[in-house]
Amino acid sequence: MKDTRNESLFYAANYVILTIVALSCLLPIINMIAVSVSNQNAVASGFVSLWPIGFNLDSYKALMKGTDIFRAFQNSVVITLVGVLLSMLFTIMAAYPLSRKYFWGRKGFTMAMVFTMLFSGGLIPTFLLVKALGLVNSYGALWLPGLISTYNMLVMRTFFENIPAEMEEAARIDGCGEMRLLAQIILPLSLPVVATLGLFYGVGFWNAFMNVLIYINDTKLFNLTVLVQKMVQSQQLMQQMNNLQPNDVEAVTPDSIKSAAVIVMIVPMLVVYPLLQKYFVKGVMIGSIKG
Repeated sequence: MKDTRNESLFYAANYVILTIVALSCLLPIINMIAVSVSNQNAVASGFVSLWPIGFNLDSYKALMKGTDIFRAFQNSVVITLVGVLLSMLFTIMAAYPLSRKYFWGRKGFTMAMVFTMLFSGGLIPTFLLVKALGLVNSYGALWLPGLISTYNMLVMRTFFENIPAEMEEAARIDGCGEMRLLAQIILPLSLPVVATLGLFYGVGFWNAFMNVLIYINDTKLFNLTVLVQKMVQSQQLMQQMNNLQPNDVEAVTPDSIKSAAVIVMIVPMLVVYPLLQKYFVKGVMIGSIKG
């Protein structure tokens, strides 16, 4: 059926708005890439915009030599992988029983968890609790307080509820227990929502910033986000960089090194997202709407 004039105008307006939004997100990244691989004279003169001038990788070489970027990257990987595994495990173990109608008190437990979305203990009580548990200056302080996202748990619970009851009944007739039902029937059918929520958790842990500043005191435990923030904020970046030869210093500028650090930080998520994109929309929509 042919679109009406009003519908065509609506679609055209949507395309224009979405194009503007996409460009506002994409152009700064392109600019940082161009700055990070351009000649230091062009960068210092402000001539670099969206296309590199005098292509070279000196900024990345100086970043690798003069900063703890490798250690910070490794810390970010550890924080993200362990955090995602723990959060997904406990989210699944919370969502599954709450999705079963025969689970006694599931409405009360659900309301208690939803309550935490509206009210929290606050920063200072949370810090005192984490300190009392002996988690300060350890990654446990990043994993434990945010172990389960209530929103993610509700999305997964709704997804589990939408799985046909007939499949569960057939599995039980064949002698399938709860854990086997979850592992061999429910989870294989829930790959879209598992991948989607895993991405949510992964982005959250990879970009962890405030909790790292609050709970982590040892600079050797800093992740990429905190390291890059300190580099961007530093007014004397070149003097703080170690193991750089005079030739290395002369070949780069603080702006090019900062841009290189930002690119190193965002590339892993840019690589992971396309791999999970096919699950993204399906997982959120099916998990958010109970049919």
